[in-house]
Amino acid sequence: MTYIVRLSAPSDADAVSALLAASYSTLLEPHYEKALLERALPFMTKANPTLLASGAFYVAQSSHGELIGCGGWSLERPGTAKIIPREAHIRHFATHPGWTRLGVARSIMNRCCMEAKARDVSELHCCSTFAAENFYRALGFKTVAGADIPLDSQVSFPAVLMRHALP
Repeated sequence: MTYIVRLSAPSDADAVSALLAASYSTLLEPHYEKALLERALPFMTKANPTLLASGAFYVAQSSHGELIGCGGWSLERPGTAKIIPREAHIRHFATHPGWTRLGVARSIMNRCCMEAKARDVSELHCCSTFAAENFYRALGFKTVAGADIPLDSQVSFPAVLMRHALP
């Protein structure tokens, strides 16, 4: 089971959306109510064109050409254009359910950390699902607080705000 990690491109949008849908619909199910997922997943599983073209979003691609993981980072706080010096934000991480616990997401995170550090970032922030909290904790992230992330005027998604100081 081999794969490469590469920069994403706008042409990856459909494959990234399919990956997000496969990952989140399966891996979030034990942690959230079905009714919430039915409302939230359409918002959460669309590839973000700005991220795909940012030069800071990565995909893991199997030797068969299938996208099996994705994730990236941005200097801008999600949902805003606000930039805080030396701070970056982890964005839209997912692993295909058939590829979990094989180091795919860790490989992408290592790439994100290396690139962010090269841009003088000293602290990473993320908004984790309940399902991914242990993954981030294993990488050195600390829980800051619980959060309800608004997806629209009627749907918010419970999550965990986390932070990691880069070495």
